[in-house]
Amino acid sequence: MPKLKRSHWTHFLAIAAFLVAPACAQQTVTQSDPSKHQVRFATVEQGVRLEALDWGGVGRPIVLLAGSGNSAHVFDDFAPKLIDCCHVYGITRRGYGASSQPASGYDEQRLADDVLRVLESLNIAAPVLAGHSAAGGELTTLGNQHSDRLAGLVYLDALGDPTDFPAGDPAYMALLQKLPSALRTPPSPPESNSFSAYRDWQMKNENWAFPESELRSVYTTNSDGTMGEHKTPGSVHRAFGAGAKKRDYSKIRVPVIALFEYPRFTDGPQKGGYQLKNDEERAAVRAFTNATAAYVERWVKHLMSDVPGVRIVDLPGAGHFVFLTQETKVLKEIRKFVEGL
Repeated sequence: MPKLKRSHWTHFLAIAAFLVAPACAQQTVTQSDPSKHQVRFATVEQGVRLEALDWGGVGRPIVLLAGSGNSAHVFDDFAPKLIDCCHVYGITRRGYGASSQPASGYDEQRLADDVLRVLESLNIAAPVLAGHSAAGGELTTLGNQHSDRLAGLVYLDALGDPTDFPAGDPAYMALLQKLPSALRTPPSPPESNSFSAYRDWQMKNENWAFPESELRSVYTTNSDGTMGEHKTPGSVHRAFGAGAKKRDYSKIRVPVIALFEYPRFTDGPQKGGYQLKNDEERAAVRAFTNATAAYVERWVKHLMSDVPGVRIVDLPGAGHFVFLTQETKVLKEIRKFVEGL
């Protein structure tokens, strides 16, 4: 996960770039990580430990799984707001954050098995699994193979099918290149390398920001306290992406809800406040939006045909990190979903 965040138009492309050990079950409340969780480590195979966060709470357990490039700390602001209805956990997959970085094990089956091992280790029974982005792979694999051990699945903009994805379509990429440069070129990073400056830059350019604890979890801290490089090597990112497989929801036997933004053309201000200048730019944006919508429509149709009764929630303006940009709506939908189980 590079420091530069892709534009609103290319967030779909970002999805593709893809025994418990004695737990130090201490409350981790510090200036850089104020979220009130306990941190535990579960051994999923010899030499591989995964970080598990426990925010506590009452009610059914819900386990949050982050997307590619992120750790469970990406939910540090979001998770505590669910403890009134759920016992909330988060798992950082292998290769990321404080979890181990083995040379192998990044295919969807192994990653799903990792999640199952953590659930067993922490005695989490019949949880709801909520996954963002590429975590849709783990959700789908576990739903197909272990519906009897789950209560429900929540897809947070996590329906992208790696075998039917825009990044591998030359015609789609050509439409991307026709967009105004302001809509396909990431904004310049902040001059300061401080964690706070990066969050300010995110807020300015994206209208949302990662919790500082997430940045400190996935990026190194330089000797002078500034923000360094991503801790996860490129080989892990590539192995994670290569291990993805075609989505198949046909054996899922638990309730499912999917929350995402359905692509739609607007003639108003675009990303970063950019205003379309002429009919040529409008046509380019419209064509790209329609092409993106065609992919999303196929993904949704596939899910709906395999899982009757799935709830689809459109979140206009949400972008990719729906739980950060549309927090109130996402919390409401998850509570409603859990209460209905």
